[in-house]
Amino acid sequence: MDFALPPRENPGLFMAAQADLKMARGVILGVPLDDTGSFRTGSRFAPTAIRNVSHALEEYSLALDRTLEQLPFADAGDLLLTPGDFQGSCHTISRAVATLVGAGQKPFLLGGEHTLTLAAVEGCLQHRDSLAVLYLDAHADLRPAYMDLPLSHASVAYNLQRLPGVTLYQAGIRSAQREESARIRGGACSSLSLREAVQRIIPALKGQPLYISVDIDVVDPAFAPGVSAPEPGGVTSGELLQIFPMLAPLGGQVVAFDLVEICPSYDPAAITALLGAKIMREALLSFLK
Repeated sequence: MDFALPPRENPGLFMAAQADLKMARGVILGVPLDDTGSFRTGSRFAPTAIRNVSHALEEYSLALDRTLEQLPFADAGDLLLTPGDFQGSCHTISRAVATLVGAGQKPFLLGGEHTLTLAAVEGCLQHRDSLAVLYLDAHADLRPAYMDLPLSHASVAYNLQRLPGVTLYQAGIRSAQREESARIRGGACSSLSLREAVQRIIPALKGQPLYISVDIDVVDPAFAPGVSAPEPGGVTSGELLQIFPMLAPLGGQVVAFDLVEICPSYDPAAITALLGAKIMREALLSFLK
């Protein structure tokens, strides 16, 4: 299994991770894609930042009553991506995810910019006929193009909607162009709390292969300042963490998970990276059975 993945660097050290990829049911994989950012860049450094602070946390989750020490998961390090070679990087991401899913393993991706989600979903679709995508983000990401780029962090959801077999469900949105608002699907109504929105979506997710994507900017910048595109008015870190026990019953359906858009250069005291590590811990404990 190890030799089938594309080349990697920065050997993994996420807390409690095992070294043997072949025996793992879940695999953490860093995806340092950082080519289309329009406000802040530097998300390529997030996988290392998240790993470094993960050891400050307990392996045990009070909310889930499970511990990482019980889970067969490994950290495969970071994909070796060439900055500026966007298409080549997307191909590498898609190939890596397809390799893991094809081997019966569950990828847990550490971004990197949100565009990686499109490539990862394409990789999943090599082994699934259909896929529900739960997409948590402050921004609609439904622009057909941004700054003349048809593929960018601002158009990920738009392109996901166009993939055959994908049903997109969005929650947490509090920023969009007027034209984008007409394209929003799922429980993305801004009048709902994140918990209420996810609760409304869950019945539609049952029984479907599921991909979950969390853009850290769904959290208010008061609680997650180190992000690529901060948007005031979001949820607290605690409110975001509450969704994992809600989604845990669907863990067997989850094909892959990603966490994106942490920007360490703008993260005083590693506040956002620490939240990212806790999100990854909760995701592992919720979605690996």
